[in-house]
Amino acid sequence: MYETKISTPRWIAYDIPGNIGWILYLIGYGRLVAVQGFSQHLLSSILLTIPVILIVIGIAELVSERIAKLDRILPALRLWRGFGALTLAGLLGAVLALLTLNSNLNTANAVMMISGGILCFVFAGLLLIGYKKK
Repeated sequence: MYETKISTPRWIAYDIPGNIGWILYLIGYGRLVAVQGFSQHLLSSILLTIPVILIVIGIAELVSERIAKLDRILPALRLWRGFGALTLAGLLGAVLALLTLNSNLNTANAVMMISGGILCFVFAGLLLIGYKKK
C-alpha cells in the first residue's frame, strides 16, 4: 500500500493544472483528428493516440478510486494505473507532439498538446511521487 501526506491545498494546487493538462491534450488531439484525420499522417496519428489511451486509463482509475474512497491510500497497482498512467501519458504526449510539430501538423493543436502534456506530466508526477510505501 502507498499513502500520501500531501496537504489538501497542495493537492488542489497540483490537481487543477494536471487536469488542465490532460484536458488540453485531449482537445488538441481531438481538433487534430477532426481537422486532419488519420489519413494524412497515419504514423503520427497512431503515435499521438497512445497518450490518449493512457489518459483514459488513468482517469478511469482515478474516478474508480474516488468511488471506492481510496483518495490517499492506494495499492501499488491502482497508484501506477492512475497517476503512473497520467504521468507517462503527459511525458509521452509532449514528446510525441513536439516530434511531430514539423511534419505539417496544425501548429496550434501541436502546441496545445505539448503544453497539455507538460502540465499533465509535471503535476500528475508530483502527485505520484508524493505517495510513499506504507
